[in-house]
Order: sequence, then structure tokens, then C-alpha cells
Amino acid sequence: MAKPFPTSVRNHLTGLRILLIFTVLCGLAYPLAITGISQVAFSKQANGSLLKDAHGNLVGSSLIGQNFTIVSKDGKTQSPDPKLFQSRPSAAGADGYDPTASAGTNQGTNSATLVTNYTQLKSDIAKFNGVAESAVPADAITSSGSGLDPDISPAYAAVQVDRVAQARGLSADKVRALVKQYTQDRTLGFLGEPRVNVLELNLALTQLS
Repeated sequence: MAKPFPTSVRNHLTGLRILLIFTVLCGLAYPLAITGISQVAFSKQANGSLLKDAHGNLVGSSLIGQNFTIVSKDGKTQSPDPKLFQSRPSAAGADGYDPTASAGTNQGTNSATLVTNYTQLKSDIAKFNGVAESAVPADAITSSGSGLDPDISPAYAAVQVDRVAQARGLSADKVRALVKQYTQDRTLGFLGEPRVNVLELNLALTQLS
């Protein structure tokens, strides 16, 4: 008659079987099931909410902001593109909007550097858009906590309408109507604030032009 395993060995074997079972269930079966469901029911979101232009070229994600700039002929400097709506500032990475370096400025309200940067940025944005500094909204000079916010406030979009319309040779009313069309209300009617996705707006603007 075979001698039974000691109690300690049986307990270890039981624990090992439980580990293997839950590894298969939670580490393989569940992730595969959720991945399959998401690919069928929410394919666009599961694959990064990627956006393409009219020619089918991938231009970015509606979930991650980006800079909209033009490069100098010598390729050494970049400046905001007057024909496109601009995003809010980003402190993520050296050039901003780096998904691998998501972060804010980490500067407090008593930081002299922060005040200096905000003051200069407000002046630059007002001059770029041909408006008074008092018309520049807060999100135009402040970065989000992640540095990857793809949206701006309707107020910041409104500040840019005349500049974009003039640069593209369009009527301000037509551009303003497009901004209104791409303005999203609060989530579920009460969460967050109204917002405009800059990349989606710029893609629609390019097609309109």
C-alpha cells in the first residue's frame, strides 16, 4: 500500500494546482476573452482611436494631443501653423505630447518660473491670434496633468477662429460653425466640461478647405 504524502507536501501540491488553474483563467482566458470582445464591440477604441486624413494617412489618435506646427526651410525651427487650431501647452517630453513621458510642469503657483512662462505665453498667444491678452483663456497657457490632453475649451477654439479663417481664406462664420459642430458636451451631461478635440477639428477643417 502506497504511503500517503506528508500533509505539508499535499498542501504545497494543492497550492500549485490552484496557482496553475488561476494562471490559466486570469492570465490567459480572461485577457483573451476581453480582447476578443473589445475587438468586436469597440474595435476603434481598442486599437487606439486612430485617425486618418482624407488620403488614408495615419495622423494621430483622438486620445492623445499633438503639436500643429510648420518647420522652417532649413528644418531647424518650428512655429505654430496659422492655418490650424492649436492645442493647449504640454510638458510631456522635450517637445511636448510625448506619450512615453506623460507629466505636468510640477511647478507650484508660487513658482517665479511658472509665472514668467505663463505671462510670456499669454502675450504670444494673444499676438498670434490678434486678440487682447484678457481674451486668452486659462487652458491656452496651462498644460494638463498628463501633458497629453487632446482637447481644448470652446473658449480657446473661439479665440482662434478669426486667425484660422483668415489664413485659409474662409469666412469666420463657416469656421465658427465647424467649431460648434465639433464641440462635445459634458460626458453624460454632467461630467467634465464642454470640449473640442483639436485633431478631429483640424481634419474636418482641412477637408472643408
